[in-house]
Amino acid sequence: MSEVEPNAEQPAAEEVVLDSAAPRRKYPIGAIVLLAIAAAALWGSSRLTWVTVSSTDGLTEPRTDHLNGGVWFGALTPLALVLLAAIAAVLATRGWLRRMFGVLIGLVAAVTAVPAFALLSKSGATAARAATLAELPGRATVTEVVTAPFPAVLTLVGALAAFTAGVLLARMPQEVAQLSGKYDNPVFRRAAATDEVTQRRTEDAAAGTNSASGQLSERVLWDALDAGTDPTEEAGALSDDQGKHVD
Repeated sequence: MSEVEPNAEQPAAEEVVLDSAAPRRKYPIGAIVLLAIAAAALWGSSRLTWVTVSSTDGLTEPRTDHLNGGVWFGALTPLALVLLAAIAAVLATRGWLRRMFGVLIGLVAAVTAVPAFALLSKSGATAARAATLAELPGRATVTEVVTAPFPAVLTLVGALAAFTAGVLLARMPQEVAQLSGKYDNPVFRRAAATDEVTQRRTEDAAAGTNSASGQLSERVLWDALDAGTDPTEEAGALSDDQGKHVD
């Protein structure tokens, strides 16, 4: 019976260099790019002027206030930061947890689009709201309210990008995430290696050969050794040992 003598440095190297046949962890690059675009769009929109309100109070000179996105829609900047944090969350999660983040991102996108749509449809740019946000005195009278459509459109673009990213994450195939997690976790890798060695031994026993170790990848061999399974053990010897345990 031949033996595989593990090199002291080999397992450490193998932890870094995976066998090319093993599935690599897949990151949703498209969703990550869309989230970055959405965060940039929301942050930029928060710095632009959404509403310009002119007023007079009869005592002082007429004043003009420029209300940017951070004032007109106070949650705009925090939502941009949430989308940035979502990128890190997507990179750190997988499987059902990543899909759940996709659903949450879709909800955030829907909330983000509401004030922008209201401004464009003229239902949100009221004189009373502008006076309140501009902190005008009670005696002041609003003479003009001018809305800027571009920041609202930019916000809608960001919301659409975030919503698309959420849909991509929520619809990620379950089997891909599970396969990726299996090869990311050493415990699951070793268990899978043991199962593969056992299956090859069974096939060799049926065929009367002993070539299991030659058919296995180096990654599987080391994982099997780490799990306490000798991949070079002959199928006949394994059957004898099992018979002794039965007796």
